[in-house]
Amino acid sequence: MRGGAFRDLVLVVAFLLSSQISLPRAALAESRVALVMGQSAYRAVPALPNAANDGRHMAELLGSAGFDVTAAPDLAQNEMRQAISDFAAKVAAKGPDTVALVFYAGHGLQIDGENYLVPVDIDPKREADIPLQAVRLNDLMNTLGVLPTRMRIFMLDACRNNPFPALSQTAGRGLAIVNTRAGAPGSFISFSTSPGAEAEDGSGEDSPYTTAVLTVAKEPNLSIEEAFKRVRVAVNEATDGRQVPWESSSLTSDFRFFGDAASGATPSGQAAAPKPATVTRSADDWRRDLGGKEPKAAYELVIADNSVAAFEAFGALYGQSSYAPRVRSLLERRREMLAWEIAVATNTAASYEAFLAAYASSDLAATARKLQVRVINRTLLVPTNVALGPTCPCPTTPVPPLLKKVEPTPQPPTKRADKRKKGGDNEPVVVDRGPPGPPPGAILEGIGIGAAIGLGLGGGMRGGGMRGGTPATNSPRMYDR
Repeated sequence: MRGGAFRDLVLVVAFLLSSQISLPRAALAESRVALVMGQSAYRAVPALPNAANDGRHMAELLGSAGFDVTAAPDLAQNEMRQAISDFAAKVAAKGPDTVALVFYAGHGLQIDGENYLVPVDIDPKREADIPLQAVRLNDLMNTLGVLPTRMRIFMLDACRNNPFPALSQTAGRGLAIVNTRAGAPGSFISFSTSPGAEAEDGSGEDSPYTTAVLTVAKEPNLSIEEAFKRVRVAVNEATDGRQVPWESSSLTSDFRFFGDAASGATPSGQAAAPKPATVTRSADDWRRDLGGKEPKAAYELVIADNSVAAFEAFGALYGQSSYAPRVRSLLERRREMLAWEIAVATNTAASYEAFLAAYASSDLAATARKLQVRVINRTLLVPTNVALGPTCPCPTTPVPPLLKKVEPTPQPPTKRADKRKKGGDNEPVVVDRGPPGPPPGAILEGIGIGAAIGLGLGGGMRGGGMRGGTPATNSPRMYDR
């Protein structure tokens, strides 16, 4: 009996070991956590029927892909902030070899060049209400960006139409460009449509974007970059060219939703292979690659790449095809959104003036004028000759040094004869004029300091800021919006 029991124990252990060995090595080394938010039940505007379905079905997909999923549907503002905070704590507890993924389906807004996720309890009456009632996308990305993680993936089906009447006339369409290369490396963000464009909720059970992701992501051994190229082609085809998903990546390792190599993680103690650098092709490169292809095949290639150079090459080669208007529209809007990104990042009166000169009729023109006025007003409040450090507890006006104390030289009292008669006698009267003042040098020294203060500061604030006929507002300066 003892021998038989021992043999059974050995067989069980061998089976467990073989089961572990058959699993992907990356799955053993990597933690996967996901936060899924589906915002359908908006209170002040009509509901989004598909957003709840999108969130539920995406949670199921990610769970089968090995993610520990936190589902958080229909969040009010405080609930959304708390869900993000709790998720960040969960990511931090998992350690540095963690893939953190956030999926959001619902309304998204762009206000003053900033992108916002929209809680279900929002009810804005003006643009200024959005920063108070919504959640900045940058806050979500920065919260996860400071954590020691291997990878952060953001999937945003958030570019639906603007449903708030108080904002529809002034806020720009769609969302602004997000460049992941400007932040911490290891980030990937996918939008359901192009910058400055609107996404469709869809007539099926899920949105066109989520429908495509649910299908494409299940393909084994498909890198995340290749997966979202296929998502882009599928969504573009399903919407007859009206919607083209867009993404930005600063990933330094590979990732796959499913397959034997489910991600680019490596066993403990081994260095991860660096991710090959992305090759940027010029318009000339694209013209060579597209030459001789049928228009539909060429169109799918440039949609998959989704770059200005690819669009330019297609327009040059296939300007008479039925796909040319679509590509031309994508190219014009992409150039406009890139110009908008530069204007907002530079944040000067000149940058907004340049945008307005090129795109005076843009839906972003009202915002550009508002931000331009804001920058000019701030410039007028700052003296041009005062160097502002990062922190300066010093007083803004220099305190003049005290005058040197000058000891008076003893002088004999001055006597003069008073012509008046006193008691009938012509008697001299002594007149005391008090202690003598400082010598002439000390008086000049005080006058010099006072003049330096008055003329130096006063002249610097006015005439100094206009030297050479250059207005003070033209001085280069950086401001934090």
